[in-house]
Amino acid sequence: MNEVEYKIYIDDIIRRVETARLKVNDYHIVKIIAISKYSTPDDIQKLYKIGQRAFGENKVQDLKVKTQELEELPLEWHFVGNLQKNKINNLLDINPALFHALDSLELAQELQKKLEAKEMTLDTLLQINSAKEESKYGVMPEIAYEVYTKIQKECPNINLKGVMSIGAHSDDKEIIKKSFEITYNIYKSLNGATICSMGMSGDFELAIECGSNMVRLGSVLFPK
Repeated sequence: MNEVEYKIYIDDIIRRVETARLKVNDYHIVKIIAISKYSTPDDIQKLYKIGQRAFGENKVQDLKVKTQELEELPLEWHFVGNLQKNKINNLLDINPALFHALDSLELAQELQKKLEAKEMTLDTLLQINSAKEESKYGVMPEIAYEVYTKIQKECPNINLKGVMSIGAHSDDKEIIKKSFEITYNIYKSLNGATICSMGMSGDFELAIECGSNMVRLGSVLFPK
């Protein structure tokens, strides 16, 4: 599609976000993170020209390459993927605006050590496996509150900003909705949490209606 068609297409996605947001209330704000893992720097620049500023990658190496290739643009980079312990220093060298997928207390403790050594802090979300699916990372919902508060107490260099989860892998809307509601209820119980990151290209409207204030949109923003 040409530049005009692409802008019209993106405007329609924004309208869908707005419609879902207004179902919550007039004051509910939703931030869009454009997940660019299958996209080129040119694709990112096209979206940047329309006004998108926050982008996310799920591999540390890809994040490094894209931040370097696009360093002249004032972009806000997020890391949304599973973080292996041997990649922590590499991620900290990039220093993303937000790390979405802190998926265990063990990883938090390792991250804290590395942050302390570098005398830096990192804004982070605790990933919750609210659907309880083996294919997904994250802490189980029953212990999420306990793990969150433990990290707050024991890992001062990790700035916990809230929670993230991936909706249930199902064709049943009610099952997906239930997984979002579980995460949102945990989010509401947490002291000082401001971000509830739920919703991807296939389910972002439902996630917003369930209380999400940050959506991670990939294929829907970068149509092939």
